[in-house]
Amino acid sequence: MNEIKNIYCIGRNYAKHAVELGNAIPEKPILFSKPTRALTVAKGQTVLFPSNRGEIHHELEIVLHVSKDVKQGDHVEDVIDKMALGIDFTLRDEQSELKKQGHPWLRAKGFKSSAIVTDFWAFPGIEACRNTNFSLTKNGDIVQQGNIQDMMFNFQQIIEQISEAFGLGTGDIIYTGTPEGVGAIQSNDEFRFYWGEEEKGSFIVSM
Repeated sequence: MNEIKNIYCIGRNYAKHAVELGNAIPEKPILFSKPTRALTVAKGQTVLFPSNRGEIHHELEIVLHVSKDVKQGDHVEDVIDKMALGIDFTLRDEQSELKKQGHPWLRAKGFKSSAIVTDFWAFPGIEACRNTNFSLTKNGDIVQQGNIQDMMFNFQQIIEQISEAFGLGTGDIIYTGTPEGVGAIQSNDEFRFYWGEEEKGSFIVSM
C-alpha cells in the first residue's frame, strides 16, 4: 500500500446506525480522524486488540483513496482513484464516557489497529457503487450490509466538507460511515469483507 497521509472518518452517516446507538441524526457530517498508526491491512492474519478497555465494536465502511489535492469544484471522479472496505473499530465504553465528559473521541477511535482496511482497487464510479452492496461476515454470518444509497451525506458532500474543514490531498483516505449492525468483537472471531459477492479481505481477532 502506498503511504497514507491522513485518515478522515464520517460519523453517523447512515440513519439506522445512528438510531441503533440512540444518537441524534446529524444535520451535517460529523468529522473525526485517526492516526495513521491505527491502519492495518486485512490479509487473513490474526490482529491483536486491547482486552482491558471494555467492548470494542466493528463498524464496516467504504474507504475512499484521494489521488490529488482537492480544489473547490472538483467532483468525486476527479479526485478518487481507488476504494476499499474497512472497519472503524470503536472502544464503545470509552467513547460513551468521553462523550459524557464532552471530550474528543480520539482515545476510543485511534488505538492501534482501529482502522483495518482491505487492499484498494480501482474506483468503479458512483453508479457502480449504487448498484453494489457491501457486507461484513463474522464467523460466517452476515453482521453488516450496506449500500451508498442509504447514506445521508454522499461522497461528493463528504469530500467537500472535509476539504473545506481540513484540506484534502494526495494519499488521504476517507472512511465514509457505517450501516446498522455494529456489535462487539471477541477473541477468535473471523471477519470477512465482501463487495457484492467478491471477498476482499479477512482477519482473525485476538484479545
